[in-house]
Amino acid sequence: MKHLFTLIGVLILALSLQAQQATITGKVTANGKPVQFANITIPALKTGAIADQQGLFVIHNLQPGSYDIKISMIGYQPLTLKKSISNKQNLSLDITLEEDLSKLNEVVVTGVSRATVVRKNPIPIAVIGKRDMNMHVNNNIIDAIVKGIPGVSAVTTGPNISKPFIRGLGYNRVLTLFDGVRQEGQQWGDEHGIEVDQYGIARAEVVKGPASLTYGSDALAGVINMIPDIPETEQGKLKGNFLTDYHTNNGMIGSSLGLVYNKNDWKYVVRGTVKAAHNYKNKVDGYVYGTAFREYNLSALARVDKSWGHSLWGITLYDNTQEIPDGSRDSLTRKFTRQVLDADDNIKNRPIVPDNQLRTYTLNPLHQHIQHYRAYNRGRYILGKGDINTTIGVQKSIRREYNHPEMPAQPGLYVVLNTLNYDLRYNLPAMSGVETTVGVNGMYQRNRSKNATDFPIPDYDLFDIGGFFFAKKTVGQFDISGGLRYDSRHIKWNDFYVGPNKDNGFDKKYNLPDTAGATLQFPAFRHNYTGISGSLGVTWNLSQRVLLKANIARGYRAPNITEIGSNGLDPGAHIVYLGNREFKPEFSLQQDLGFLAYLPDLDISVEVFNNNINNYIYQARLYDANGEPVVIVPGNATYRYQQSSARLYGAEVSVNLHPRAVSWLTLDNSVAYTEGLNRNKILIAQHGDAARYLPFIPPLHIRSALKATAPRNFGMLSKTYVRAEVDHYSAQSHFYGVDNTETYTAGYTLINFGAGTGFSNKKGKTVLELFLQLDNVFDVAYQANMNRLKYFEYYSASPNGRYGIYNMGRNFSAKVIVPF
Repeated sequence: MKHLFTLIGVLILALSLQAQQATITGKVTANGKPVQFANITIPALKTGAIADQQGLFVIHNLQPGSYDIKISMIGYQPLTLKKSISNKQNLSLDITLEEDLSKLNEVVVTGVSRATVVRKNPIPIAVIGKRDMNMHVNNNIIDAIVKGIPGVSAVTTGPNISKPFIRGLGYNRVLTLFDGVRQEGQQWGDEHGIEVDQYGIARAEVVKGPASLTYGSDALAGVINMIPDIPETEQGKLKGNFLTDYHTNNGMIGSSLGLVYNKNDWKYVVRGTVKAAHNYKNKVDGYVYGTAFREYNLSALARVDKSWGHSLWGITLYDNTQEIPDGSRDSLTRKFTRQVLDADDNIKNRPIVPDNQLRTYTLNPLHQHIQHYRAYNRGRYILGKGDINTTIGVQKSIRREYNHPEMPAQPGLYVVLNTLNYDLRYNLPAMSGVETTVGVNGMYQRNRSKNATDFPIPDYDLFDIGGFFFAKKTVGQFDISGGLRYDSRHIKWNDFYVGPNKDNGFDKKYNLPDTAGATLQFPAFRHNYTGISGSLGVTWNLSQRVLLKANIARGYRAPNITEIGSNGLDPGAHIVYLGNREFKPEFSLQQDLGFLAYLPDLDISVEVFNNNINNYIYQARLYDANGEPVVIVPGNATYRYQQSSARLYGAEVSVNLHPRAVSWLTLDNSVAYTEGLNRNKILIAQHGDAARYLPFIPPLHIRSALKATAPRNFGMLSKTYVRAEVDHYSAQSHFYGVDNTETYTAGYTLINFGAGTGFSNKKGKTVLELFLQLDNVFDVAYQANMNRLKYFEYYSASPNGRYGIYNMGRNFSAKVIVPF
């Protein structure tokens, strides 16, 4: 009987609790539209629900009490509501979320006529922010972008020189911008890097595919826009941050100080940076002689915001001294040797570099000195319901390459390039839902050689102008955009004479009419290149979180100065280049298909492309009729540019997991594949598979990164994370092998670890951020197929079976940022 009464009591209590239980119903919206897959949780009760396609949700069987109700969804700012629930209550909630700048809702300004949300743009665009760049500790800004964005790679010549490639295309086919202004140096050279302060960049936007519509020539492969950091700050207060960065492998030390001040409608930003490094090392070569560098940067920005719009003025000063590696070694010990003579130099008899000169920060006499100065203005002026956007900039690039050991103060190459950039765009008022932009932009360039001994290119003048229109409209679930552009490039140079210099025994430039004893190295040239480019694309919004994209674009690129005009030694590259005046502009036709899904627990991105290029220009070693390599300057290879048709195709796939059940854990995975085919049928018939592929095509690249972020602060520690990364590059057997221009590259896998945290004071303010990175944990000896140093080899036989120079070995780096 006792057990019977107990059972009856339990049943009565259960019915009583059931009668007290409440229900929460509601709808989640943003901008008046339902938010599908929104996550609604009550942590104290370990229960919740997911919003349906109409944004509706129901949570049953809740006990009375006061609770925190948390609402979250990728792409929106999280929201916490404090609610009290009484007996038998049916609580109804109307929840409005604010959009957040997540991957889906990021606004970009690159490759579009006006600021555009990523999801509405049919052209593949990727974005990497400052924190992601800080997590990938690097020697330069391009390496940070390469590590963060699939489909982007780089040709390198040591740690501080990286030239960006997008889907197998680089050099003047990738347009690099600083704050929307074309980056103009002598970027046609292999050993020429990007003259930008890596510590002053807040984000980088990458357009993967032809962007000639809005930028003209040189955007055939895509665009990389590096946007400077302009932090938010309170009125009348001076704020800033100090950064210091150290790498163990090459002793790289970087320090950067940034200041920002906001007064009334004006904001001022100033930053100064110093970097220095000795030679890098790996376990095959030891310390690689000729790879040390020193760099200085100074920038100042001022922006005013008014009711009429805004205007920004900027000045940047860049000064880099970079050693010139040549890879010469002792044939038996494989130790690096150095050039000490000019005319009587014998590579086999050069002295071995002393150990104390391999780790010094003092740069050797053979180096290049690059200075880049820029001043620009960008403005947006409201005009009724439309607006006018203007950009004007002036740049001076000074490049000196010192390659004479007996006369170290005499530059071998000394060129000065002055550039005026201009851009004018009018965003018309929307008519019937159509947003239209018309614009004109271009540049004027003037290049002159100074007191040099080598003259690979002539003095030239160049004028670019192009006009375009662009339109976009949303029709139901479809975002449609496209436009057309016409470009004209005029390039000319006068007769350029070179002859002996009696003062130093080398050559010098002769000016008319005094040309006695000189030879005509560059006969006068004048030509006008024109091209029509355009694009048409559509984004199909299957839902707010699932998208399909398709785009077709015609790109245009006029030949650059070295491709049509070169006829001499580039001492930094150790190559004699021979151009071709008969070259035609390159035209590409690229098709892109994309699938994007931003789901509650993962993001999926699939991008497939096919690109056919007419009149593709590339380098090939020059051989004589007997099959022997042509040597014009002893110790330097000779290359002649060629032109044919080409095809590139491939894909990038990303699957990023961020499970809601384990919100502190993410797993990012990406695969990038590019194939480049040479369609020169005559060359393929002569050389077979050696001529079947294009040069500098990156191999299959797979990256996986597991990251754990602390779900809450631990004492003074905030934003704490640890990450592990597997970086795999497959073997590259599809290479341009004619005349051994390229060779087979073995695959390799690198393991990297990273960690970081913020340190907060008692008020919760971050007083220090620390980023740690250990790259190439197992000190793998490898050669990247896009590392130019791989081909710096003077001997046909090696005592250890290793040829060329290897990439950097294990490297531990630490970066500290102190905001104030």
